[in-house]
Amino acid sequence: MDTRSSLLTVRPLVIEDAEAVSSLSTQLGYPCDAATMRKRIHQLTQSPDRIAFVAVLEDVVVGWADASIERHLQSPDVVELGGLVVKEGHRGLGIGRRLCEAVEQWAVRQEIPRVRVRSQIKRQDAHRFYLRDGYEHVKTSEVFEKRLD
Repeated sequence: MDTRSSLLTVRPLVIEDAEAVSSLSTQLGYPCDAATMRKRIHQLTQSPDRIAFVAVLEDVVVGWADASIERHLQSPDVVELGGLVVKEGHRGLGIGRRLCEAVEQWAVRQEIPRVRVRSQIKRQDAHRFYLRDGYEHVKTSEVFEKRLD
């Protein structure tokens, strides 16, 4: 871990983080403008089953993670890590690990003993990160989507 990471703080996402979070979302491959991100943050913060954290280094947002509780009839509740991104140039410093820890601690407070993450097959670096972090590869599946517009 880099000495800069000792100055890192992880805190819940707030609406004022919208611009930085939208920029990082674009780095993740999901472009989003700040106005849209503000709406998403507002919706997220209104749900007790959702959470998001930002990693801040020297007053700059350098990463974010969001998660939600998934509830299905056929399986126990699970916290699903919906997104995780660390700013280019800041990867490999333990920031992703700290964000995952925040999500995991939130899951424990919700009394949910499992965190799941889905990752695109092409994101090999992410797969290695999750495996190093103690996540197990439990299945491979296809994703289907139907547009309703």
